[in-house]
Amino acid sequence: MDYKDTLNLPKTSFSMKANLARKEPELLEKWAEMDIYGKIRTVSKGRERYILHDGPPYANGDIHLGTALNKIIKDIVIKSKNMVGFDCVYVPGWDCHGLPIEHQVDQELGEKQGAIPQAEKRKLCRTYANRYLDIQRKQFKRFGVFGEWDNPYVTMDYDYEATTIEEFGKLLLSGDVYKGKKPVYWCASCKTALAEAEVEYADHMTPSIYVKFPMTSDISGVLPGLAGEKISVVIWTTTPWTIPANLAIALHEDFDYVAIKVEGEVLIFAKDLQDYCLDAFGFREKEYEILAEFKGGVLEGLKCRHPFIERDSVLILAPFVTLEAGTGCVHIAPGHGQEDYEIGLEYGLDVYAPVDDDGRFTPDVDFFAGQFVFDANDAVNEKLKEVGALLSTMDMEHQYPHCWRCKNPIIFRSTEQWFISMEKNGLREKALRAIDSVNWFPSWGRDRIYGMIENRPDWCISRQRSWGVPITVFYCKKCGNYLATKEILDHVVALVREHGADIWFERDANDLLPGGVVCPVCDGEDFKKETNILDVWFDSGVSHAAVLEKRDNLESPCDMYLEGSDQHRGWFHSSLLESVGTRGRAPYKNVLTHGFVVAGDGKKMSKSLGNFIDPQKMVDQYGAEILRLWVAAEDYTVDIRISEEILKRLVEAYRRIRNTSRYILGNLYDFDCRKDMVPVEDMEEIDRWALHRLQEVSISALSTWMF
Repeated sequence: MDYKDTLNLPKTSFSMKANLARKEPELLEKWAEMDIYGKIRTVSKGRERYILHDGPPYANGDIHLGTALNKIIKDIVIKSKNMVGFDCVYVPGWDCHGLPIEHQVDQELGEKQGAIPQAEKRKLCRTYANRYLDIQRKQFKRFGVFGEWDNPYVTMDYDYEATTIEEFGKLLLSGDVYKGKKPVYWCASCKTALAEAEVEYADHMTPSIYVKFPMTSDISGVLPGLAGEKISVVIWTTTPWTIPANLAIALHEDFDYVAIKVEGEVLIFAKDLQDYCLDAFGFREKEYEILAEFKGGVLEGLKCRHPFIERDSVLILAPFVTLEAGTGCVHIAPGHGQEDYEIGLEYGLDVYAPVDDDGRFTPDVDFFAGQFVFDANDAVNEKLKEVGALLSTMDMEHQYPHCWRCKNPIIFRSTEQWFISMEKNGLREKALRAIDSVNWFPSWGRDRIYGMIENRPDWCISRQRSWGVPITVFYCKKCGNYLATKEILDHVVALVREHGADIWFERDANDLLPGGVVCPVCDGEDFKKETNILDVWFDSGVSHAAVLEKRDNLESPCDMYLEGSDQHRGWFHSSLLESVGTRGRAPYKNVLTHGFVVAGDGKKMSKSLGNFIDPQKMVDQYGAEILRLWVAAEDYTVDIRISEEILKRLVEAYRRIRNTSRYILGNLYDFDCRKDMVPVEDMEEIDRWALHRLQEVSISALSTWMF
């Protein structure tokens, strides 16, 4: 007998080499044949439920590491919950409407996009979304994520679209929804209003200007020392193109202001900014005299003259005026800013916004009609210089809102839109109370969304596009009155549930109405349809109603929403407002936020920077198990780094884990638990200690995923 045959060496069929990229697809296929997810559901039936509701990714491209991270975290939570005794089902979802898909279809159509009927374009959008839904489903399944992949929820399904209209109807009939003219984020490139969640901030260079507005009111009644003087109020702005829309100048009631005479004229601005302003105007070295000091409140109601338009600019008071920069005298264009709009309402100012859908000045704007607003900055400055109103100008780089899709800078523009009121029925206060009924992980998530809800304007829910759920409102052609009764809405909901939302674009208004409808104002019988669609954030925000309340194996409110930190102003936000507005409560009990995926040096991932890692290529090279190990090993509550170096370290860590497992299995090859198991009380003390430590580590690790 050979000596080696006398040794009790480890024996196992568990191979040393993983060959994950090759073996994982075989394993997934085997699990699918076994219906392992179905078996888990059968075993879990009757247990206490734990429902994690999936936030729908957008069906318009391959997945990236961020979406991979999200799906794997959810899979770990769900599997761990099932392992500790819960019935934890996973229903994946997809967000399928909106501008990005329509934009891609327009690009494919090219010159034909303007000629194709709306209904036909919608069919192309549906086909496009379905294509990427199937692609993403395959990619997510490759990561080993279990779920109801053959029965997901999809926002363009007929029943989901019908529920979206149903939820809109509830808010409309309760008085939360109104149509009004007020400033919204407007993308001139995409020609649509944008929600806050569709706006990104990036550096943008604009000219900042100081402009004189000559006073026309007799100021000597309140400030006798200024009698007979040539007086101007000085404003500062970083958007010269909004000067044609100026209707007022705002001062702060309690700030101290000065009237300084320099070079024969008197300039009014904030006292605390005196040195700063004189420097900016180039007057610091010149002789000047302070003729008066006064509180801003004394000038309320007096008037100035617009520098180059035959129109008054009234002096008003506003609490948002600050002394951080500028002159303490704020240029007010009610049609081009939220604060300007709100203070303008208080003073009865017109919501004037002479800019069209393309971002060009309308014909009624003297000197600049037809010019694109950003291109008009220099022309406005030249005109101000020509009339002697421009005191100073300098380029300034600052954070400015950009469209999330086309990446171009946007404008604030007053247009007629549909809004959900934050105040009329107390939606803001109800939502703030609901936030405190939810557990937020990490805890700073509560403060973040609380601040957003506390300060946000009314929710603009209308979009000027084709691919989405229509705003199902009818207008009387005779008097313009709009109709939206429960009977009408229920009738449209039934049609959409049967035929899909495309029916709104395929049939005439009278064919969509129930029989016998007449206008309650003028008895008119001829109607037209609203042409706008709903904000896609409203689409996804009603998923608690369209999914959680519709499926027998789900429930609402659910136990958890789990998404990236950007969803505090996205899905977490819209879902909260919609649920509170219609049900008076949050749609979730717990909200977990994870960070973003960044490069190894902490910088944003970008193909142009050469630090982008494609998850599909990563899986093909290393296997999905390495990707899952990366997710499990990182602190997901902060931004998560990844690089080729990190991947190599993970591969080595996986190799050690695998070989350790192989060694342990090899040592157990001849172990029979029926006859070789040693009772705990008979174990050596060190073995009992080892079991105790194992239990401590297991409990600690599991508690990380217990919410």
